[in-house]
Amino acid sequence: QVQLVESGGGLVQPGGSLRLSCAASENIINTYCMTWFRQGPGKGLEGVAYIENAGEIEYDVYVKGRFTISKDTAKSTLYLQMNSLKPEDTAKYLCAARLGHCYLNFPGDYSVWGQGTQVTVSS
Repeated sequence: QVQLVESGGGLVQPGGSLRLSCAASENIINTYCMTWFRQGPGKGLEGVAYIENAGEIEYDVYVKGRFTISKDTAKSTLYLQMNSLKPEDTAKYLCAARLGHCYLNFPGDYSVWGQGTQVTVSS
């Protein structure tokens, strides 16, 4: 059973930066679609960014230009660099994996999930 473990969350002021990590128990980074989702207070899951196994990348419109998704296959780790953070970015961030193509809008299609890491943007 593949496991995903997120880290790197915390409290940050508006305009600040954080780097999230998602470590996989097996090296699925190059064979699975890897995606970051988030769930804000009182909201459903929303896709933030994905990276296909072949390397294609897509971002949600609300984070494009501020967030960067990347992966290190040697370390079996997915990253999310978040810059210029806003209070509305406050959420639990989860990484997820699935075989096949990535989708930002269909979290139900993902079979492997981490437990999440909390990001709070507040002054």
